[in-house]
Amino acid sequence: MSPTHRSALAHLKRADPILAALIARVGPCRMEQRRTGTHYDALVRSIVYQQLSGKAAGTIHRRFCELYPNKRPRAELVIETDDALLRDAGLSRQKMGYLRDLSVRVADGSLALTHLGRLSDDSIIEHLVQVKGIGRWTVQMFLMFRLGRPDVLPELDLGVQNAIQRAYGLKTRPTPKEVLRIGESWRPYASVASWYLWRSLEKR
Repeated sequence: MSPTHRSALAHLKRADPILAALIARVGPCRMEQRRTGTHYDALVRSIVYQQLSGKAAGTIHRRFCELYPNKRPRAELVIETDDALLRDAGLSRQKMGYLRDLSVRVADGSLALTHLGRLSDDSIIEHLVQVKGIGRWTVQMFLMFRLGRPDVLPELDLGVQNAIQRAYGLKTRPTPKEVLRIGESWRPYASVASWYLWRSLEKR
């Protein structure tokens, strides 16, 4: 377990008894940062995976990557790829449009990615949501699992909402505003708390 995870668990257990019980039930924190590839690769993956099961998305993403040399799509190449090839890989017309919008912005330099690590979470959200198909939730996943930001609470995530409803014995699923209120005590380690909430849904 990393020092950050140890600090996070110590804080979360002190700050929230309900979350402490949930942490004990789930076990060690295995939240990992995806370091392979580029930021562009990570955003492409996030678009492909939207609203799909992990297995189906993984198959489509693999087929998409296999269209390119060394299985590494680059923005300049994606722009030039025929729609039929993208469709054969399993991409919907909507996602094809999202990938092209991202790729055009990266290729022409209007969406700089290399400097993202130096920006605040809110600035990164503002920077990336200008791309079609990339909303607040997608950027939050990027912040958590690509950049390893420790204090992200995806208040729009249905899994997080459902886990909070179950753990805290709420009659209805909490609104995004209620998620933020409940999660206030988790800061500055809301990312780890969110990971535990997701994993808790796998435990019965």
